[in-house]
Amino acid sequence: MQIKPSASIRQNYNEIAALCKSSGEPVYLTKNGEGDLVVMDIEAFDRREKMLKLWEELLAVEEDRLAGREGTTPEELDSYLDSIIDEVEHGKETSI
Repeated sequence: MQIKPSASIRQNYNEIAALCKSSGEPVYLTKNGEGDLVVMDIEAFDRREKMLKLWEELLAVEEDRLAGREGTTPEELDSYLDSIIDEVEHGKETSI
């Protein structure tokens, strides 16, 4: 985890951007010693968003399963998950 004062974004934008891109991790900016903002590379942000969407969908499927509602077959789920993982790893868009 990288932590920088918020003033560094104005003074060192290129350095902060390079740090985000090279690490793939967010940079936490503080103001008066307290957390203020989080800055991250757009590709890392997109990956996180896709993973969050996947977790939400998996949670919904698990809730349906626990409630006894019929859903997809294990084979359909496996194929779907493979396509999502491929999308996250390779940046490909798949139709859901």
